[in-house]
Amino acid sequence: MKMPEIRRLKPVLGGACAVLLLAGCTVGPNYQRPAALGTNAMPAAFAGTAAATNLGAWKPAEPAAHLPRGAWWELFGDAELNRLETLATAGNQQLAAALANFEQARALVKVARADLFPQFSAAPSVNRQRTSQNMSTGISSTFNTFTVPLDASWELDLWGRVRRTVEGTRARLTAAADDLESAKLAIQAEVATDYFTLRALEAQHALLEDTIETYQRYLQLTQNRRKSGIATEYDVSLAETQLESANAQVPTVDLQHDNLHHALATLCGQPATSFVISATKSPLTAAPRIPLAVPSQLLERRPDIAAAERLMAAANADLGVATSAFYPTVMLNGFAGFQSIDASTLFNWPSRVWSVGPSLQLPLFTGGRNRAQLASARAAYDATVANYRQTVLSAFQDVEDQLAAQRLLAREFDAESSALKSARRTLEISTTRYKGGVITYLDVAIIQSTALAHEQTVVQLSASRLAAAVSLIKALGAGWSADQRPPASSPPSPGTAAAPPPQN
Repeated sequence: MKMPEIRRLKPVLGGACAVLLLAGCTVGPNYQRPAALGTNAMPAAFAGTAAATNLGAWKPAEPAAHLPRGAWWELFGDAELNRLETLATAGNQQLAAALANFEQARALVKVARADLFPQFSAAPSVNRQRTSQNMSTGISSTFNTFTVPLDASWELDLWGRVRRTVEGTRARLTAAADDLESAKLAIQAEVATDYFTLRALEAQHALLEDTIETYQRYLQLTQNRRKSGIATEYDVSLAETQLESANAQVPTVDLQHDNLHHALATLCGQPATSFVISATKSPLTAAPRIPLAVPSQLLERRPDIAAAERLMAAANADLGVATSAFYPTVMLNGFAGFQSIDASTLFNWPSRVWSVGPSLQLPLFTGGRNRAQLASARAAYDATVANYRQTVLSAFQDVEDQLAAQRLLAREFDAESSALKSARRTLEISTTRYKGGVITYLDVAIIQSTALAHEQTVVQLSASRLAAAVSLIKALGAGWSADQRPPASSPPSPGTAAAPPPQN
């Protein structure tokens, strides 16, 4: 480009530079996290636990779901559960879909960021055309046009439309990461719950097998007593009925066991036909003590709360994008290349062509479209605020529900265990009295049925307590492993805040 041409460009470039000096203004509200519970005050502690465990006061919530969650299932000390959790984390297809959604959100951030930079394109072309003879020259001609252009455009982000768009996509990327963690936690909790229920069904199956064997001995004893004239045919019929009733319960338990086995196979991303769970004869372990020293900090780690908070930030950025539609759009356009009617001279210096200059698009009348879009963005933001607060309320409910389950199931288990001991002792006494001819088999059968019911209830309560422990861990957002448990005797210091998520 020659010096005269450069001098002619100075007014254009000067105007573009003046416009660039105005860049940096970002319209729309800057994001500020709303109060989690609106006008309601944050409770001082979980209901029914502050006095007993010295939990300390709540502190302002700062979602921190991006922190490592840890292998929390190791709290239960079950090697087979550890193996299943590893399989599910690696092979579950719902997690694969959530990971794909995260990758999509990450790509959309790059798409939005691309508008911050100039855009270049090339569209070489060859055209053959004929001019009209009815023009001023009265001569018609046919010729080729060879063009090798390089187009450039750049939207000057004067009002922050692009920056707000990037801000929104980054917030949605973080929300997608939180959704991935939420799906992972849900799958891991489901695996643990199904596994403990499966073990309880195995224990019930073993209990029924032992019971059937006992009932068979009682039937044989009753038949022998009938032959001796001590027992009646009614006693024999009652013993047979009780034996067959126990036999009838086995298929029901086995069906539930098989269904859970198949469900675990699907959760682990494997076909049910070839999926194997290692057999174990060990009884169900006692539910571990869940650390509750810092309830607010653990609650902050819930990924669903973090995702809801990031969606608020994204909706707030959308408000800025909608607001920018009321302002003019300034584009800096450029074109350079070569054009000739002869291919042999296409790349000669005289064949060069170029143009450069800004363009302005000002919304004068849009029929109310921009106002409607801004109102829509405001309504969408209000919806995300309500969803965020509802998520926090649901989180409180989950924690309170599971704390109540822990407390009441423990009481029920203790009472049922005591009842089982009494039933076993009563059964021993009644058996001795029956053999001595003091009571009839009807008395024994009633006590046997009662003892079996208590045996089954204790097994079910053991599984329910383990499932409740898993649900409490899930409600608290997990966030620790077996060797990283926060000390239950150390309450949080007032005002201590967890690390906030990355801000945009």
